[in-house]
Amino acid sequence: MANLKEIRNRITSIKSTMQITSAMKMVSAAKLKKAQDAITAMRPYSSKLTELLQNLSATLDSDASGAYSTQREVSKVLLVAVTSNRGLCGGFNSSITKAVVRTINEKYSEASVDIFAIGKKGADVLSKSYNIVTTRNDIFDDLTFDNTAAIAENLMDFYIDGSYDKIELVYNQFKNAATQIPQVEQFLPIKPVEGGDATAVNSDYIFEPSKEEIVLALIPKSLKTQLYKAIRDSFASEHGARMTAMHKATDNATDLRDDLLLTYNKARQAAITNEILEIVGGAEALKN
Repeated sequence: MANLKEIRNRITSIKSTMQITSAMKMVSAAKLKKAQDAITAMRPYSSKLTELLQNLSATLDSDASGAYSTQREVSKVLLVAVTSNRGLCGGFNSSITKAVVRTINEKYSEASVDIFAIGKKGADVLSKSYNIVTTRNDIFDDLTFDNTAAIAENLMDFYIDGSYDKIELVYNQFKNAATQIPQVEQFLPIKPVEGGDATAVNSDYIFEPSKEEIVLALIPKSLKTQLYKAIRDSFASEHGARMTAMHKATDNATDLRDDLLLTYNKARQAAITNEILEIVGGAEALKN
C-alpha cells in the first residue's frame, strides 16, 4: 500500500485538476449559450436562401446560372476541414479528421485532394498525410460574416480559375451540447435540386428583375452564408463538446478523489492500529 504522503500528494493534485476542469466547463457553458443562439437564429435564413438558389438554378441553363453551377469532371478536389485551435474537447477534432480521411478514401481515391484547414488541430493532424494549401487559425478570434466572406471568396476563386473541380466542407453540425454530427457538404459547384420539377416549385413566384439576374446576384451571397453557417455550427459544437468533456473529466476526478480518500483513510487507520499495537506490546514487555 502506498505511503500516506504519496496518497496526500495525489489527492491534492486531483483536487487542483478538478478546479481547472470545473472552471473550463463553466466557461464553455457561457460561450455555448451565445454560439447556440447565433447558429439557431441563422439556420432558417441559410436554408431558405440555399433552397431558393437551388430551385432557381435548376430552371436555368448552365450558362445563365453562372460558372458556379458548372459541373466538371472531378480530378482535383479541395476539402475544407473545420476544426478548433484548442483541444480538451473530446472527439470533436478527431471526428473531422476521420471524416476527411474517409471521404478521400471512399469518394476521391482516384482524384488529387488538397486540404484547406480552418483550425489548428485539424491542420496539425492532416498535414502529416495530405497537402495543406492554406491554414486559417485566426478566424475564431473574430468570427464575423465579413471575415468568413473573405475565405468564401478565396474558395470561389479557386473554383472559377479551375484550380479545383469540386470543393466540399467538412465540419461538425451542432445538435446539442452532447451531440455533434460530422457533415460533408458540397460547396462548389452548386448542387442542383434532386428530383421533382423545379419549374413547378417556382410557379408561385414573380421575378423582378429576371431569374438570371437574381441568381447571379444571390450566388456569392448564398455561398458566403453557407460557409459562415458551417463555421458557426462548428464553433457551437466545439463549446458543446468541451463543456461535455470537462463535465465528464470533473466527474471522473471526483470519483478518483473519493477512491483515494478511502485508500488514505484505510492506510491511516492501519498505521494508527500498528502504533497502538506497538505501544501495547511495549507496555506488556515492560510488565514482564
